[in-house]
Amino acid sequence: MLYPCCTFRGSVVALDAATGRQIWKSYTIPEKPRPTKKNSKGTQLWAPAGVAVWTAPTIDATRHLLYVGTGDSYTEPAAKTSDAVMAFDLASGKVVWSFQDTKNDAWMAGCSPENPSENCPKVVGPDYDFGASPILRTLPGGRQVLVAAHKSGRVLGLDPDRRGAVLWKVDLSEKPPVFMGLISFGGAADEQKAYFALQNAHVAPNTADDGVAAIQLAGGERSWFTPLVPADIAGEPPRPGQSAAVTCIPGVVFSGGWDGVLRALSTNDGHVIWTYNTVEQFKTVNGVSAKGGSMGAPGPTVAGGMLFVGSGYVGVKNGLPGNVLLAFSAE
Repeated sequence: MLYPCCTFRGSVVALDAATGRQIWKSYTIPEKPRPTKKNSKGTQLWAPAGVAVWTAPTIDATRHLLYVGTGDSYTEPAAKTSDAVMAFDLASGKVVWSFQDTKNDAWMAGCSPENPSENCPKVVGPDYDFGASPILRTLPGGRQVLVAAHKSGRVLGLDPDRRGAVLWKVDLSEKPPVFMGLISFGGAADEQKAYFALQNAHVAPNTADDGVAAIQLAGGERSWFTPLVPADIAGEPPRPGQSAAVTCIPGVVFSGGWDGVLRALSTNDGHVIWTYNTVEQFKTVNGVSAKGGSMGAPGPTVAGGMLFVGSGYVGVKNGLPGNVLLAFSAE
């Protein structure tokens, strides 16, 4: 490695919505990176680094807090704020509390036990980022729960009134996931349940860890799990897995898969209500040639009685490319 690694630190920035002026900026690692050692090529190495923020912030207007999930550390020893849920003061950006679920998780792309390097952490992974935005919901009786899920497939219910104390936790994975993780980009919740898309299919197609799961907000019990078998795509290998964020409306949760299929499932028992295969050519309203593909990151958007879905995502799994925005109506 010829470049000095690593000096990046995750951060959250507050901007004035009217002018764009920066109000505050807070780092997820409080210490600035410093020189540590040089590798055999004479390149200076730095630490601490990493703890990126994948997630869209969650606002808690009552407590005047902002919640984010963080990723793993790029250097060792891993920062205490890696693989964590962090709470920032809305007015000042000061870190109010931090809850870490996975300790000593240092990971970088290109580093693995099979590909050792003096530039990599000595112990790599397990790469259990909090990639899904925390979900703040009110339970019957007025108590609130902050639901957070990370790539291991673990979902936690945290108490926002007790600095993130654990109320419950549930592991949705039948076995530890490998690279890419079991829960990646986001869940959804209604008044009773939280819903998460699961993927572990890069290990083997049709594994029991591919589908959509629902858990009870009050205690974390699993309500149901619906395995989803990938659709056949002519001339393509199977593309199983549901990593895109899910979206729910009363009675229905929507999930887009790596196979390009949009599925609507019942929030009551998880049965599939309808499916739509987006892997086809479309005649667009603006005359641009378009086709659908994999759905692996952003979730569907519901607005004005319409459902909007972007189709076509390559990502790190070599998904099917595409370039279409589809709009669905109830009729």
